[in-house]
Amino acid sequence: MNTHKYPWGHDRRFNAYAQYFKKHFGERVQKLSVDAGFTCPNRDGSVARGGCTYCNNESFNPSYCTPEKTIAQQLTEGMEFHTNRYRRSEKYLAYFQAYSNTYKPLPELIKIYNEALSIPGIIGLVIGTRSDVIDKEKLEYFAELSKKYYVIIEYGIESCYDESLVKINRGHNFESVVKAINITHEYGIKVGGHMIFGLPGETKEMMMSEANILNKLPLDAIKFHQLQIIKGTAMAKDYLINPKNYRFFELNEYIQFIVDFVEQLNPNFVIERFAGEVPPRFNVGNSWGNIRNDQILNKIERELLKRNSWQGKYFK
Repeated sequence: MNTHKYPWGHDRRFNAYAQYFKKHFGERVQKLSVDAGFTCPNRDGSVARGGCTYCNNESFNPSYCTPEKTIAQQLTEGMEFHTNRYRRSEKYLAYFQAYSNTYKPLPELIKIYNEALSIPGIIGLVIGTRSDVIDKEKLEYFAELSKKYYVIIEYGIESCYDESLVKINRGHNFESVVKAINITHEYGIKVGGHMIFGLPGETKEMMMSEANILNKLPLDAIKFHQLQIIKGTAMAKDYLINPKNYRFFELNEYIQFIVDFVEQLNPNFVIERFAGEVPPRFNVGNSWGNIRNDQILNKIERELLKRNSWQGKYFK
């Protein structure tokens, strides 16, 4: 295949997030994590308690990101951090990542997001949330915001199988996710999704079948994580008691699987991430060692090249 004819308009063999941003904004744009003190309905008792069994936000929040600080303070410190690391960054997206960032009344959301957007250099919002804490009133607000700013709502899908969602204590079913993604798209708002591969009870065949399920959804972007068991979670406690219930991808096995999956995937989906990465001190029993995400990405791209393959090669 002639590389310059990939439908996403660059020569990488998948629809890469970095190139999408460069094409969309004309320059590098950096996401800055914000913890605005949200919780989740499967934590506070609205639908369940304890939260998702795999979740420990401390494992991915950067040091400057804590709800004890104001949103403005977190963003300012984040800019300072990334200016030292990426001197080219002048534009930023406020990434509301921790817990469910639409799980407050609309007037409170407006106050939170207005504070973020008032910071010079912030040109948009990335909002991580759940399908059961969104409604038309909130979507109308985000649709208006998206006329002036870059706005994407990222939903935790995690699995397309209801039995898995029950096991991880999501507190909603897959149909709820489908409805939320569809209605968000109908409002003209960009939509992202998050998937976990390797949940207990799911076979490779089940996981591979999720490509065709996801392909039917109007997603703009998607993130993939291999299952990681994180210290301090309910899943970690269960793993220590019932280790035989868990089977983890070996690194090379995951590379083969994710390339197989990407070959089936809708080429219109921007891929934000292929694998999860947490500090080694948080890993329980399933570490790939000290390999970093950029090294994993290199392996995936080498495998695509070896196969002379690309995202959506077998997409129907």
